[in-house]
Amino acid sequence: MSSSERYMTARQAAVMLDISLPTLYSYVSRRMLHSEPVTGKPRVRRYLRDDVLRLVERKEFRSNPAKAAEKGLHWGSPVLPSALTLVDGGRLFYRGVDVIELADHSTFEQVAALLWTGDTKQSAFFAEDNATPRSILASLFKSIGRLGPVERCQMILPLAVSSDLSAHDLRPAAVAKTGAHILRLLFSAVAGFPAAPPLEQALVRTWTPNRKSIASALRAALILCADHELNVSAFTARCIASARSTPYEVVLGALAAFRGRRHGGVSEEVEMLFRDAYKLADCRQLVATRLRSFGHVPGFGHQLYPEGDPRAQKLISLAKTYGRPREVELAKRLIQASHALTGDYPNLDFGLAVFARALGLSSEAPIAIFALGRTVGWIAHAIEQYADDQLIRPRARYIGPNPEN
Repeated sequence: MSSSERYMTARQAAVMLDISLPTLYSYVSRRMLHSEPVTGKPRVRRYLRDDVLRLVERKEFRSNPAKAAEKGLHWGSPVLPSALTLVDGGRLFYRGVDVIELADHSTFEQVAALLWTGDTKQSAFFAEDNATPRSILASLFKSIGRLGPVERCQMILPLAVSSDLSAHDLRPAAVAKTGAHILRLLFSAVAGFPAAPPLEQALVRTWTPNRKSIASALRAALILCADHELNVSAFTARCIASARSTPYEVVLGALAAFRGRRHGGVSEEVEMLFRDAYKLADCRQLVATRLRSFGHVPGFGHQLYPEGDPRAQKLISLAKTYGRPREVELAKRLIQASHALTGDYPNLDFGLAVFARALGLSSEAPIAIFALGRTVGWIAHAIEQYADDQLIRPRARYIGPNPEN
């Protein structure tokens, strides 16, 4: 976002807030609004657009609480406090640490510990895992072997919870321990054998046993997927946790939301886009056809990243480093065609598809990486919600027929 888009003049801010300039200055003196000097113009102040928008939304809430609350469920004002993830200035942070830095220098288990406890050193939660006996795992693997990766995870959770009585202990440390077990269980379900830290090694062994060097790339991809604020699956997770359900049930419900075509299920559409791109050499024509038929291009655009999704950029960079040039070149042509026609940049879904194709992984790898990584975030949101101890129960705005007297 450019400086002119991020900041407003005093007059612009006053107009947006529908107040006079003196009232605007009083907002600043009362610390309701922050202003800062403009370089080279000592008598001129500027105002952060986001701060002004927050004040506008606060005024709307006071004048019409029902409408403002409803708006908050659709990319409006934040509706829940959280210390987990921040999206700011085109960057993504986990507990104040840039996700790209974490992807480059941390283990997946350390990032899980960071989101769950605020301390990367707490990854010892993964050291021991005796909740599900191996004999039970072996029988489960046989029964779910033909399912897709997300379906395997959905199937194994309700079967495994019966052997983990500690799942009903909802204190933070206990949930983190249960979360570590759930992660190992889901990696095991996808891999088809018991997984142990470092968890990405199970995926390497399953998908590319002859290319162990890609483990660091898979680890980074999982970290990039770990959390993303209050998306639909994370909100689902928090609603379930607010009912005091176990972490197993939280993750199971979140997976159901994740599987939808407007969330993790987008990966199937992006894969289809790549397949069509191989058949039709003209990517611009393909993108135009998608726009005419569906009104959008899968894998492009994100409201929180108007200048481009940093997660996608990192995944594409990893694809260039570790993958096949042919796939990266095809992705480049799709990006150029889509940006020329829509102005949108690739998002996480596109980045995962490029990453998986370039590294020679299966077509199921993007959604599997996404789901396994995001499980960390669902558990982190559950821990926060358990501590809050409030039932999430919004009211509906009734629009049906009036009852008869």
